[in-house]
Amino acid sequence: MLNRKKREETGAISTASMPDIIFMLLIFFMVSTVMREFRGLPVQLPEAKTTKKIEGNRNFAHLFVDRSERISLDDKLLRPSDLTLIANLKRQQNPRIVMMLKIDQDAKYGFVDKVHKALQDADARRVTYAAKTK
Repeated sequence: MLNRKKREETGAISTASMPDIIFMLLIFFMVSTVMREFRGLPVQLPEAKTTKKIEGNRNFAHLFVDRSERISLDDKLLRPSDLTLIANLKRQQNPRIVMMLKIDQDAKYGFVDKVHKALQDADARRVTYAAKTK
């Protein structure tokens, strides 16, 4: 007689509880995820008689300049000497990027002019200014 080895069959994994597990994971990640809110530097924007709201925010880089001559680009503090390099990298990553300048109303014009020159050196020509309405 031939001795044939019997194969042991493994039990199938039940998929009946899979939707429950997926739903519980979804709830867990929805509850535990923290949406980071964009802060930037504390600036007091100048007032304008008329403003135009620009729709969409995918192609914006938020550049803050406060009264104590600090620069923040997309929540990262920069030295003025690094602004040209970082703005150039941002522009190369996204050629349609618009630099949204949020400049404190008490910022010194000489420093703001240096910021403009740094953006010109980076060939960042799409620039807009933020202001609050009266």
